[in-house]
Amino acid sequence: MGTGKVHETIRTLVADLDRAKIDYALIGAMALNAHGYRRETVDVDVLVRPEGLERFRKEFVGRGYRPAFEGAKKAFRNTQTGVQVDFVASGEYPGDGKPKPVVFPTPSEKSVRIEGVNVVDLPTLVELKLASGMTQPSRLRDLADVQDLIRVLRLNETFADSLSPYVRETFLILSRQVRQPDPFEERGQ
Repeated sequence: MGTGKVHETIRTLVADLDRAKIDYALIGAMALNAHGYRRETVDVDVLVRPEGLERFRKEFVGRGYRPAFEGAKKAFRNTQTGVQVDFVASGEYPGDGKPKPVVFPTPSEKSVRIEGVNVVDLPTLVELKLASGMTQPSRLRDLADVQDLIRVLRLNETFADSLSPYVRETFLILSRQVRQPDPFEERGQ
């Protein structure tokens, strides 16, 4: 775990969630980082059960966290660091929020512990990113994240076997695109 306000927020949040026995898993950029692809971020994205989100609100809002903006129900700020913590509840759908075969899972069923933090496992992270980017035009960064994971972690076509059929073909397309020569690198640019 690194330094800086985001990492400080994660350490505090994880301690709070663990102490309260709230099932959670990091998702988003910090999950990418935990799995080996370094991407900067200014917030923390956390997957919880709906009842875990309700418990977080009751136990921690006003005690180290505050709503990120007026009326916020799933976005909070750590009062010490100012870093935003965005919650997603299991059962919700990535991207456009509409029903689809890929759904945000129960954290404990699809997470691994990395450096003392529960993080969504790699196949689930890839599925969520793909489903998000496939269905929400403003979330194309999620498709780029998958391309970067493919490149950095050297994920190959056999990794697609661990993915939902709903996102498998998109993964294979991105994998083939990543393996094509970069014309800018070939010209020394």
